[in-house]
Amino acid sequence: MTAMLASEEHQHNRAEQLKQLRKQMAAVSGKVGSPRRGHAHVDDLLPESEARLPVPQLLAAVLPDALPRGAVAVLTGARSLSLSMVAAVTAAGGNVAIVGQPDVGLLAATEMGADLSRLAVIPDPGTDPVEVAAVLMDGMDLIVLALGGRSVPMTRARAVVARAQQKGCTLLVTDGDWQGASIRLKARVSGYETTSDEPGFGRINKVRLEVCAAGRAIRRARAG
Repeated sequence: MTAMLASEEHQHNRAEQLKQLRKQMAAVSGKVGSPRRGHAHVDDLLPESEARLPVPQLLAAVLPDALPRGAVAVLTGARSLSLSMVAAVTAAGGNVAIVGQPDVGLLAATEMGADLSRLAVIPDPGTDPVEVAAVLMDGMDLIVLALGGRSVPMTRARAVVARAQQKGCTLLVTDGDWQGASIRLKARVSGYETTSDEPGFGRINKVRLEVCAAGRAIRRARAG
């Protein structure tokens, strides 16, 4: 009896959590009005099309045709690349969710040109962040999903990828692995730009990244 009650309580709590997620998703995806470009980063965005998400200019050399909607990309290395993706998509009028990153740098994202009114942050998705991401796909253009060191097996990945393709939502996975991901990105910090010309002084106002990309989506685009 105790085990049954505990199970029923867990299901109720899970249902309530998903209900709250859907409310937050609706609040973000229901935003209307022209997108806010913010600061001087408009020139850093590539043109948006119906089938592709806008990407920061630093990805132009490694992604031959922007980022496909419905794709799953795994990012390792510098987290600032995911923030620049958030900035690019929200500045272009898209909706983004960040799942499982309680320490996400929203100030840094704003400085990159992000529109925070188009951003939903789920810092603690519970024991199944993949399920939370799948629920949010209904109203989002991009989901940044931190897996907390987990690896998502192909058997689980297929169903989520199918949903992502159906909803036109791109999934950017960090801090873990996603078997069968069509794009893999690696980013590392190659330098900094500061507000002072004197080495060792001033405020960091820009991080320089080196990015490389691989995966079957990249190979198909290059072959075409």
